[in-house]
Amino acid sequence: MTPLLGIHHVALICADYDRSRDFYVRVLGLTVKAEHHRAARDSWKLDLALPDGGQLELFSFPSPPPRPSRPEAQGLRHLAFRVAALEPMIERLAAEGVPCEPIRVDEYTGQRFTFFADPDGLPLELYEAT
Repeated sequence: MTPLLGIHHVALICADYDRSRDFYVRVLGLTVKAEHHRAARDSWKLDLALPDGGQLELFSFPSPPPRPSRPEAQGLRHLAFRVAALEPMIERLAAEGVPCEPIRVDEYTGQRFTFFADPDGLPLELYEAT
């Protein structure tokens, strides 16, 4: 059996495609790889590249149900982005009106992190990798 090599992509479903596209592209600075309107599904699919080769897939669907609770619902708890330093990204988010929680320290690794939310309230984390 071939071992897993890593995560290829994470798929997200948004409520407002234009708002979420702006957030992930302009605010977070991800690069658009491809964008497709799927007319038969009344849906958009946006492929976004991360600098390390990972990818986010952003989907829209008509009237998607909201997440049941935050963040302790079954399934994906949150999505964490690795950053070299927290403060520049926190400042960038604040300038866009996106609040971050106070910086915390991972009790097991000693690394610093913070949480914020995307336009649909999906919990996102910035994790400082030193």
